Amino acid sequence: MKSFAKFLLLAFSAIAVARATTFELSTATVADINAAFDAGALNSEKLIGLYLARIAAYNDAGPKIHSLMLVNPRALEEARMLDAERKTKGPRSALHGIPVILKDNYNTKDMATTAGSFLLEGSIPPEDAFITRKLREAGAIILGKTNLSEFASGAGTNGFSSLGGQTRNPHDPTRGPAGSSGGSGAGIAAFFAQIGFGTDTGGSIRGPSSANGIVGLKPTNGLLSRAGIVPLSLSFDTGGPMTRSVADIAATLGLVTGLDPKDPLTTTQAGLAYRDYVKFLDKSALQGARIGVNRDFLGVSAETDRIYEQAIAELKAAGATIVDPIHYPDYLLKARAGIYSTILNAEFKENIKDYLATLKPGYPKDLSEMIRRAEAFTTPSATATPNPGRLRAFREENAGAKLTDQLYLGAKNYGVPLIRAGVMSVIEANRLDAIIYPTASQPARPINLPSAPTGAAGGAGGGGGATNIANITGYPDLIVPAGVTPSGLPVTLSFLGPAYSEPKLLALGYAYEQATHHRVNPPTTPPLPGEKFDY
Repeated sequence: MKSFAKFLLLAFSAIAVARATTFELSTATVADINAAFDAGALNSEKLIGLYLARIAAYNDAGPKIHSLMLVNPRALEEARMLDAERKTKGPRSALHGIPVILKDNYNTKDMATTAGSFLLEGSIPPEDAFITRKLREAGAIILGKTNLSEFASGAGTNGFSSLGGQTRNPHDPTRGPAGSSGGSGAGIAAFFAQIGFGTDTGGSIRGPSSANGIVGLKPTNGLLSRAGIVPLSLSFDTGGPMTRSVADIAATLGLVTGLDPKDPLTTTQAGLAYRDYVKFLDKSALQGARIGVNRDFLGVSAETDRIYEQAIAELKAAGATIVDPIHYPDYLLKARAGIYSTILNAEFKENIKDYLATLKPGYPKDLSEMIRRAEAFTTPSATATPNPGRLRAFREENAGAKLTDQLYLGAKNYGVPLIRAGVMSVIEANRLDAIIYPTASQPARPINLPSAPTGAAGGAGGGGGATNIANITGYPDLIVPAGVTPSGLPVTLSFLGPAYSEPKLLALGYAYEQATHHRVNPPTTPPLPGEKFDY
């Protein structure tokens, strides 16, 4: 009888082990975290502790990624409060108790917002950005602020700012994270938080998503309010989420949409935005989908091109109808850079002046004063380093057209519709669900010196890259990992669609992700004890 009881005990133990769920921080989605929360195996305080341990080990120590400029000193306290609230009232949303890192051009009323610049050192804005507020209302914890290419401009600096220094790529710390949301990209790749937010004016979410091998979304301009984000060019600016999975993009996106009187562009989302984007995720979405293969931006990196060809084959194997090749009109390719730079240079000096007017006394009031202070800052201080590349960009922006000049008005009123019409002509003529292209024409580049030319905003926004097409048109662009080079550098695939096609793009990107699982963890920031457990 005892032996039979022992047999039953062993059998039940085996069944229990077989049914155990394994939680692993590096691969966990928001849904996985909530499942662990619901099972009582995890709470927000423990989750925040795991992420803080990673930041301590790898941000300023170890490979010294330098993704985060500032860590929220109240994060654990907020986690305990949210854990107590969960017990008494239930979760506010899927992001209840989930840590988020914000690019340091998002206003946070309780932490400095500096755009990475010594010019705004210590600046506490009067209120949260719209997106910051929506995240807090959803129960998310703002775990910290991330470094960026200063004032969200300057691919050439590759993740450098005067106040935040140099961010490094966790896949290879001798390489940069791309700009300008490099801190968010590197931080999410190294899993310093579950979700990150960047901004995108010419590729600044997408370049870092690609260089760091994560998922990112440049949404339709107007889907997310820009109120409270330090502006670069309001014709092109947008915020957006950066995560390690398409599912987490979907879980986050609907919680930060909404009409905002402070950003009139959000009126365009009426009837086109959703509270829940998770419902659109579909593993079979590629079956019968018409995918246009753009080949206008190849030939820079043989490895990138090889992985792109592999991705096309994978999409076809998943059931997509491949329309190959599709090309943008020649006029679009020739005109876009001039249209883009004319508008950006004209708008920055006016847009930044409006933002500076909201700050406390002691900070610059306009671009001319910013230039004078930057010219006088020639010797590193205890907290900051001169950034000659950004100073040159300030001067270029200051020399740009005025908002009343015909040059600017022509670019905005005629050039932008021209580019938009060119893209839509390709989509409509080929009956496409999405256009694909390699997000960046080459993998992460070696870190440049701070004095390197700044170039246009974002990872591939100005020169030969394709990303600023989505900014000029205002169209959404979803980035999904597509593979790694033999040296371990990530390459990603972009899915571009017409305005407010996020549901379709998320479905397609999710189907591709689930069919391939190409994202890899960086070798320099491996898992720490306690990040994996069964329950």
